[in-house]
Amino acid sequence: MTADQIAKANAELRGQSPLEIVRWAVRQANGRALVSTNFRPYEAVVLHLCVQVQPDIPVLWVDHGYNRPATYKHAEELKKMLHLNLKAYLPGISAAHHDAIHGDIPSTDDEAGLKRFSALMKLEPFQRGMKELAPAVWITALRKVQNPNRAGLDIVSEDKNFGALKVSPVFYWTDAEMENYLKQHRLPNEWDYFDPAKADDKRECGLHATWGSQALGSGI
Repeated sequence: MTADQIAKANAELRGQSPLEIVRWAVRQANGRALVSTNFRPYEAVVLHLCVQVQPDIPVLWVDHGYNRPATYKHAEELKKMLHLNLKAYLPGISAAHHDAIHGDIPSTDDEAGLKRFSALMKLEPFQRGMKELAPAVWITALRKVQNPNRAGLDIVSEDKNFGALKVSPVFYWTDAEMENYLKQHRLPNEWDYFDPAKADDKRECGLHATWGSQALGSGI
């Protein structure tokens, strides 16, 4: 889509429900839609929306090996409950291997170290998944309220890191709206979550930031 077409789509979709936005995204994909997840809080909302429209939609998950036990249990619960067509991608080395060779997860004040960690343990397997699954449309759980970088995006955007049209159906939803959806559809949530590639909620792991493509291009 051109920039003008994306702007027009955003203007039209702004007044649509998340379910209608997912339907639009799947139509645009012509059989090549994909939704990504990390099983963080509220992910059940987007996953539930997607399987209502396309039950067999591929669900791309990078399991970097550092998830908390609660996250793995939550992933299994949602996989069974929603009959997810889960496509798990792992890094080229295990978490134990990484820690033995490169040391522990970098701290929040080591920005360069965090980017190297993300490129190796998250971006590379995600890129591999995107190449193999080759989506035309990538559905995400991005929301405007999550951090300053995401506040500058919109429902539909061109993804330059992985070459797909990115659609975020709950982009304008608040936490309260997400909570209401979970309750309405009796979906589980899990708060014991930590992403080592971000270290905190104000950073980006590189999937949705321009430095991600630079890190991948450097061959890290």
